[in-house]
Amino acid sequence: MHRYSWNIWLVVALIGFGAVTLAAEKLRVVPLVRDNVVVVSFELPDAYNDDVREVISSGLPTTFTYNVDLRQIVPFWVDRTVATAVVSITNDYDGLTGRHSLTRRVDGRVVDAVITQDEEMVRTWLTTLNRMPLCQTSRLEPNRDYYVSVSARGRPNGGSILGLASAFSGQAKFTFVP
Repeated sequence: MHRYSWNIWLVVALIGFGAVTLAAEKLRVVPLVRDNVVVVSFELPDAYNDDVREVISSGLPTTFTYNVDLRQIVPFWVDRTVATAVVSITNDYDGLTGRHSLTRRVDGRVVDAVITQDEEMVRTWLTTLNRMPLCQTSRLEPNRDYYVSVSARGRPNGGSILGLASAFSGQAKFTFVP
């Protein structure tokens, strides 16, 4: 290959890396240890955009799915998965009544549901989760480093309802000190 070709591939690789970095910065993740439980909060503030509103107003059921992983950092080895959860938040909009039926599921179980006409509540429900219990601290080793990783994707899959990319991810590290 010519030197020029290598430079093009390098630029393409750097642009691709930059796109991944931008997507990771959009999802804010905050783990906390409270009352012997690891809880996680996260927010995807830019996800509720005009494209999402358009899909919702069309009447298509819209689902945001968040995969949440708690991992222990293991130097020079593969990080150990301590706990996982899948959070799905679905919005079924009825154009005749103007009502949104919102359902939140964690690992397939319905944990909350509400009917509303308030668009701000819909935005908050789809893009934010506060203090979800992830696991008991008895599963953690004292004075070890951990991180919570969250990846998000939206459906329907016909296009990207989350903006420029169809999936976002973010993570936050913490040290467990009992």
